[in-house]
Amino acid sequence: MRASRLLSIQMMLETQGPMSAAALAEALEISVRTLHRDIDQLSSAGVPIYAERGRTGGFHLLDGWNTRLTGLTPSEAQVVFLSGLAGPAADLGLDKPLQGAQLKLLTSLPESSRTEAQKMQSRFHLDPVDWYREADAVPYLAIVAQTVWTDRQLSMCYESWRDKVERVVHPLGLVLKAGTWYLVAATDGKPHTYRISNVKHATMLEQKARPPERFDLARYWAQSVARFESEIYTDYADVLATPVGLKNLRYLNAAVAGAVAQARPSRRRDGRVALRIPVESLEHGAGQFLRLAPEVEVTGPARLRKAIVSRLRQISAFYDC
Repeated sequence: MRASRLLSIQMMLETQGPMSAAALAEALEISVRTLHRDIDQLSSAGVPIYAERGRTGGFHLLDGWNTRLTGLTPSEAQVVFLSGLAGPAADLGLDKPLQGAQLKLLTSLPESSRTEAQKMQSRFHLDPVDWYREADAVPYLAIVAQTVWTDRQLSMCYESWRDKVERVVHPLGLVLKAGTWYLVAATDGKPHTYRISNVKHATMLEQKARPPERFDLARYWAQSVARFESEIYTDYADVLATPVGLKNLRYLNAAVAGAVAQARPSRRRDGRVALRIPVESLEHGAGQFLRLAPEVEVTGPARLRKAIVSRLRQISAFYDC
């Protein structure tokens, strides 16, 4: 345990630069007193760590010194191979480098760890594209990714549901969500999300990208998803559902599945369960519930029932019923 912690101290100082005792102790979940004992042991072992006092001080590694790490634990090797997802890497043009890196890693591992790592690679496969869907065409993903890696501005022609526009953005990161690639980029100092399949032309510019101060991609994406989900469901539906209907409702989306999970057991004689579920709009809900009939009956609101009846009349007219 302590040997792993000593190695972590070296790697954190090497990758993150100077760090205060308090910051190191917090990251390692140990006391500052324990940290100082670890630093003393590293120094005694010949690791060139030195301290600087003052507001901007902290522990430093001697410039040019690198950790000589050639081995991983079996579980660490498994995680590395699990994270090397071939599909997304190929999308980014990194499939060959990924294969080369994995080969080099395998040769550096002891035989026991090598077997476990290869087992993880052969027994886990990620297919991020949903059922009955084809992956989006993303001919400009490689160029967009290059601007992200090199911190360069991007000039692109982007087609939204409103119109097609030309704009220059400051790329901040890439996100793969349910098989769809997104670019998060700043315009006017604020981050925005762009679906990369909607990029109709892209050119990398020479100018450096200027990210907003203290931007965190993971935090921004989590907040964006939560905001989108809260804003998209603008209405509701009261329904009666059979056991089969409840099962089918779960497949609509995560919000409806959550409502189904919270539904109380039925006390009705016919065995149906009454519950309220969120819908995006009356028009959208009418189309959804027609597909679920007769296992799901809409009991309210009245305007949603009228929208369903209107659709049924239109369908009836097509078939002369």
